Amino acid sequence: MSVQETKSQPLEVAQVLADLYPDAKCALVHENAFELLVATILSAQTTDERVNTVTPALFAAYPAPRDMAHANEADIAQIVRPLGFQNRRSTQLRQMAQALDEKFAGEVPSSRSELESLPGVGRKTAHVIMGNAFGIPTITVDTHVGRLAKRLGWSSAKTPLAIERDIAKALPGQDWTVLCHRLIEHGRRVCHARSPQCDSCALAPLCPSAQVD
Repeated sequence: MSVQETKSQPLEVAQVLADLYPDAKCALVHENAFELLVATILSAQTTDERVNTVTPALFAAYPAPRDMAHANEADIAQIVRPLGFQNRRSTQLRQMAQALDEKFAGEVPSSRSELESLPGVGRKTAHVIMGNAFGIPTITVDTHVGRLAKRLGWSSAKTPLAIERDIAKALPGQDWTVLCHRLIEHGRRVCHARSPQCDSCALAPLCPSAQVD
């Protein structure tokens, strides 16, 4: 399968996705902005499902930034060990919590620039927090969103930032946060990286990639 130099109708695609996944939401289990920030940082190089297996114990042990800021890194590492890279992850979490405690009075900021000032937080993580904790529409380009944007003909870019900008141009004024959740859900269920299920895909009539023999 190759991608044609054509573009799907973005608004129609968004509507089909809304019908397919009306309840799509962030897969990381959390109750507040701090928990979401921790979970999102942990989600690097692993799956949301695996993160959700360790965060209950982590949140119980360190319910607030100050608790984690003063924690022993070895104790944090023991909890997150099932995710791998536990020493790096524990250092990153503790440094992030220290920054929250010292610079932001223990509160997770809502602006991208302030979020990106935290250790372990880049644009993608900042957008997850802005969109899901604070209701600020943001485009989060993970592997699923990037793949679907290319197959739908919305973007031919190679970098997440360029793909993000192309999606914003294709769908201005949309609730981008929810749209990304729906794209992710469709990527997980149907539009797989190696064997996309085009024959049973509800987007096939709108998708230029599905129309390639």
